[in-house]
Amino acid sequence: MPIETSGRGGRSVQDWIMLVSGVLLFVSPWAMGFSADSGPARAAWAGGIAIAAMAITALVQFAEWEDWVALVAGVLMVAAPWMIGFAGMAYAVWAFVVLGLIVALASISEIWTLHHPEGALR
Repeated sequence: MPIETSGRGGRSVQDWIMLVSGVLLFVSPWAMGFSADSGPARAAWAGGIAIAAMAITALVQFAEWEDWVALVAGVLMVAAPWMIGFAGMAYAVWAFVVLGLIVALASISEIWTLHHPEGALR
């Protein structure tokens, strides 16, 4: 039996994981003490908002493109410390890399489940 992809709002654990990760990324500058550093703080705020927005959108009304956008956002968060130039701030790097990987893996998991419903856990 294939998974229904329209109107699945709220049924995906991966979307909830992405939402929590986006919120954690958004609050990480304050929680980890790098809110005074504008580059990493702004990247965390923008990335957190984008990831949380994609997750909320997917929870309300699922569309596959949201998972692809979240995957790209997760990969960008992993690369951000080196792209923006704050790789020397270990605590900020850990926040970006760990949360970016979680978002990317959750996105990949949801995309895989969408395309391979026979192997999905129910």
